[in-house]
Amino acid sequence: MRTLISTAFVSLDGVVEAPGGEPGYRNAGWTFKDVEFLPEAFEIKGREQEEASAMLMGRTSYEAFSPVWPGMAEFADYKAMPKYVVSTTLTDDDLVADWGETTILRSLDDVAALKETEGGPIIVHGSAALNQHLSDAGLIDRYHLLVFPLLLGAGKRLFSATDKDTQKLRLVEHEAYANGLQKNVFDVIH
Repeated sequence: MRTLISTAFVSLDGVVEAPGGEPGYRNAGWTFKDVEFLPEAFEIKGREQEEASAMLMGRTSYEAFSPVWPGMAEFADYKAMPKYVVSTTLTDDDLVADWGETTILRSLDDVAALKETEGGPIIVHGSAALNQHLSDAGLIDRYHLLVFPLLLGAGKRLFSATDKDTQKLRLVEHEAYANGLQKNVFDVIH
């Protein structure tokens, strides 16, 4: 079974919306405008590209990343790996041609079936709504969280507010940095 890893920049109050500066969100770009950049705090991002064998995202994140990431040197490892987009509305005609093999999955059952295939870890970038559904369905195996020392208030959250049974996590890696960022890697105890 493949490991499904959710990776996120998250504020201390759980907001994941617009960390890179996407339009339409009041606090857009909070990862780099409000916290001093320290390269060592982002080491895990390079490691994720080396260790992942596929990328999973929701439609909204695909539509945000696909016009930009294929040409970015810092995301070169992602260009070649298979990508999966969970969407009930996208068609093959909506997919970009220069970002490698991309498959549309129509349901969480399709994601569960993907996890049963042979291969290495699958990384989930962005995709707030998808992350919530995956978590609620018990499909996420690990979280890579870079927690920023910010309270953003309103915004899309990494975790849903669904009333559900407790999900236990095991902290397997952590570090705090001089700029206040915290790296927290959790395995989900199934």
